[in-house]
Amino acid sequence: MGVPPLSGVEDPVSTIRTAVPADLLELQRIYRSASLSNPGDAPLLLARPEFLHFAGEGVVQGRTRVAVAGVEDRGAILGFATVTVGHDGEPELEDAFVDPQWQRRGVARRLIEDAVQAVGKSGHQRLWVTANPHAVAFYTAVGFVGSEQVATELGPGLRLHLDIKPAQARRKVSERWH
Repeated sequence: MGVPPLSGVEDPVSTIRTAVPADLLELQRIYRSASLSNPGDAPLLLARPEFLHFAGEGVVQGRTRVAVAGVEDRGAILGFATVTVGHDGEPELEDAFVDPQWQRRGVARRLIEDAVQAVGKSGHQRLWVTANPHAVAFYTAVGFVGSEQVATELGPGLRLHLDIKPAQARRKVSERWH
């Protein structure tokens, strides 16, 4: 299973690191602006503003990773992703958001690659996500599959998974982007 490389785009990410509490305000800004950047989602989110608040539990618990451009401790945060344990005990991509000015430049792919590496190293063989209809194309482009429709508080979603072979996670993921 491979993810096609992103061609013709220079990778702006210099590092991916674990988020720290000092990142929270920037992560909240990115969460809100990325959430509202999709015209198909914005009206529903504006009608339910409680869904535009990123509390950052994953930051405090060390589960949120940030993509940074520039020097690690002084660089701009481009996006973030959080992996949690799902209701079935399997790893679940809880969120993945990229600042709108950095979207479509490979940042989300790099965050998914980072999550896949961590999940593979932990011995799990699958990463799950519940995608809203506007995000399905991205997730399928990076290798997620599935077709189970699920209800969410904001409407229908699609339950997808990415199969990972733990012993090969680093090599296989690396091949996807090169």
